[in-house]
Amino acid sequence: MVVQQYRDGGRARTVRALAAAGVIAVSAGCLGGEAGSGASDGSGRRSVAADRPLDLLGQAADVLVEAGGAETRTSMETAAGGTRVTIRGQGSYDFRRQLGRLKVVLPEEAAGGDGHRPITELLAPGALYMKNRGAGVPDDKWVRIDTTALKDGNLLTGGVTDPMAAAELLRGAADVSYAGKSELAGVAVHHYRGVADLGRAARAASPQSRGALSAAAKGFSKDTVPFDAYLDEDGRLRKVRHRFTFSADGPGSAEGPEVSVVSTLLLYGFGLPVTVTLPDEDAIYTGEIRQG
Repeated sequence: MVVQQYRDGGRARTVRALAAAGVIAVSAGCLGGEAGSGASDGSGRRSVAADRPLDLLGQAADVLVEAGGAETRTSMETAAGGTRVTIRGQGSYDFRRQLGRLKVVLPEEAAGGDGHRPITELLAPGALYMKNRGAGVPDDKWVRIDTTALKDGNLLTGGVTDPMAAAELLRGAADVSYAGKSELAGVAVHHYRGVADLGRAARAASPQSRGALSAAAKGFSKDTVPFDAYLDEDGRLRKVRHRFTFSADGPGSAEGPEVSVVSTLLLYGFGLPVTVTLPDEDAIYTGEIRQG
């Protein structure tokens, strides 16, 4: 995996946990007002109300499909051995085709001191493509990963939770409470807290997302994921934060200390045209990937 440093101490243990889990980066935190778009389009097609949160959260993925494209910022943070490792991503995503392109920046403690270039990631149904992958992969080649074969369903592996998967997880929402109305980057939003049942979300997901989410439902030791979701007045998901917990030996393992990963997704600029071209077969690297 990309995370390859092995040193003594808590920081090294964190990096080892990331590598064992197949996570190239993890981060979280409040992305808040750093990147935002204008307010709702005023159509009032879906007025968000506090008295029907399960319906609203269950429809969040469908509303994003109607919205089409959006810009996104992502953040993941892992905590293990008292040390936190954080990475961030930025790009755009087409919810209708479930295709996205993001630049993912590794933190220094994971990338090393050699100034590792940002990793370009292409997200597609059932697949993750990575360029500047390192670990012996030629600069002009992409690495392709079958996300339905990953124990975490690519909720963590790429250092970015696929935006559509993040929204589809809300189809499994339960124990939801309304935390009130606030403002996010100048947009009025409604804040909901709850837990998402991975199995229920997978069963209710779109056909394109079902395989990866089904893998995650089988792979994580805990079948529920706490979340905070923020919807605007039209029911569009503006921000969602998921809190994943698994063994340091990776999702699906009961061994090793627990690792906590917080994944945050921020969406803005709805209606943005998004162009994603997947690499040809001859651009895919098929050789051995060197491990740290």
